Amino acid sequence: MIGKCSCGEKSVLRSTSRSGKPIPQNTRIMEILGEVKKLAQEYYALTSKPLGITGEVAEYEAARILCVELTPARQVGYDAIEQSNPSIRRLQIKGRCLLPNCKPGPRLGSIDVSKDWDAALVVLLSEHFDTTEMYEADRTAVLAALSAPGSKARNERGQLGANKFKAIGKLRWRRV
Repeated sequence: MIGKCSCGEKSVLRSTSRSGKPIPQNTRIMEILGEVKKLAQEYYALTSKPLGITGEVAEYEAARILCVELTPARQVGYDAIEQSNPSIRRLQIKGRCLLPNCKPGPRLGSIDVSKDWDAALVVLLSEHFDTTEMYEADRTAVLAALSAPGSKARNERGQLGANKFKAIGKLRWRRV
């Protein structure tokens, strides 16, 4: 359902832009993302280069499916909050589009360990930018994986492979 999260409640997407102005209603945002997904697929077909929309799509898909509340753009450290009575958890959201026949263990974007967040959420997308799975790992597990010896990408750039993240995290959602 467009504009509603899977728990049946009205999802709470960003209520204001960076300038403080209200953003369009959830339905229109989802319509725009649908159009952008198609354009990104066409762009990739023509250039073999990604358009760079994965992060935004991942955030909105997390809000739509898991009912998390997205923070304003450029929020330092985390992208969404999740209310779980009585606590509030801050989530850093990472998205990864998995193309058919991609190399095993594609890397996720850098996870900023210097900022405040409680858990990382990875949204895995198909080549059509449709969500296939979401995994969550607590900060402690992510920090342990990032500090494990043996990988410059992990240790210096704060990047984990998608498969490693799945191993340390728990499945939050899977398309059936």
